[in-house]
Amino acid sequence: MLSLREGATDRGEGIPAIQTENLVKQYGKLTALAGLTMAVPRGEVFGFLGPNGAGKTTAVKLLLGLTRPTAGEARVLGFPLGDRRARQRIGYLPELFRYQGWLTAREVLSFHCELAGLPRAEWVDEVDRALRTVGLATRADDRVETYSKGMQQRLGLGVTLLGRPDLVFLDEPTSALDPVGRHDVREIIRELKARGTAVFLNSHLLSEVELVCDRVAVVHRGKVVALGRLSEILGETSSVRLRVSGLRLADDAELAHWGDLEEDGEWQTVRGISAERIPDLVATIVRKGGRVYAVEPRQQTLEDRFLQLLQNPTAEIPSVDSLSAEPASPSGVGGVA
Repeated sequence: MLSLREGATDRGEGIPAIQTENLVKQYGKLTALAGLTMAVPRGEVFGFLGPNGAGKTTAVKLLLGLTRPTAGEARVLGFPLGDRRARQRIGYLPELFRYQGWLTAREVLSFHCELAGLPRAEWVDEVDRALRTVGLATRADDRVETYSKGMQQRLGLGVTLLGRPDLVFLDEPTSALDPVGRHDVREIIRELKARGTAVFLNSHLLSEVELVCDRVAVVHRGKVVALGRLSEILGETSSVRLRVSGLRLADDAELAHWGDLEEDGEWQTVRGISAERIPDLVATIVRKGGRVYAVEPRQQTLEDRFLQLLQNPTAEIPSVDSLSAEPASPSGVGGVA
């Protein structure tokens, strides 16, 4: 593991975009962050998930340098928290933002070029590139007050991309977008990843997270209850929904061993069964006298696993012995509140 005290100041790929070690934040007697340890490599899309009040916003504020930690260490792009050199290379799209309605999109972007300290000679190209990327080129000179909520979300994303940042924080970037807009945002995220930019993504749309994230951390009741690649978080379990007559699965001791059973009228669901075992389950039901009219296999989704972890946060937590900055390896687990 790269020591946090070794943080380099160049753009080398060997330096993690984010690295924290036992990061703690307290407000008086309230512990808002309780020992968060994780690493996010360059070029990774990292999902930070959890219910409201789980500490996600506190973590982002610390990483952006908007507040100081009570204890622990962290580096962003190789610099200490709050270092201006890191801030100049970060893009941030907050969940709630508002631009002056009397300004045009071009004026908003130009204003943020000035705030970011970009050379004035680059403003026109930066603004035009951002407008094209987020699909607002034809509305560049319209006032923001005439924009729909989805268009304002696109504008916010355009502001985030100014200056080609090395690290981008996105807080609910698709919440106001239609399916076309969500698709466009996914493509932008993939382009950022391809050029080596790290993306730190907060979102309650778990289906979107599942489509773009390399790894995710699930936060619940003050703890990171799972952290790893999606394949590690989801595992290989699935469920199957069966329409069966002549046999109640829950009443048969042998069938109860196949997984967790739920009954809904004439439909019965078996959860936690691998896809490879479903044909054997069906054969067993038929052998025992049941008639099977329908079989609907279903692979576990991130939403399924998320809810499962919230209901039983101590079960099946990925176990790791060290913190790795490599995307192919599981990272450490910490706690947030």
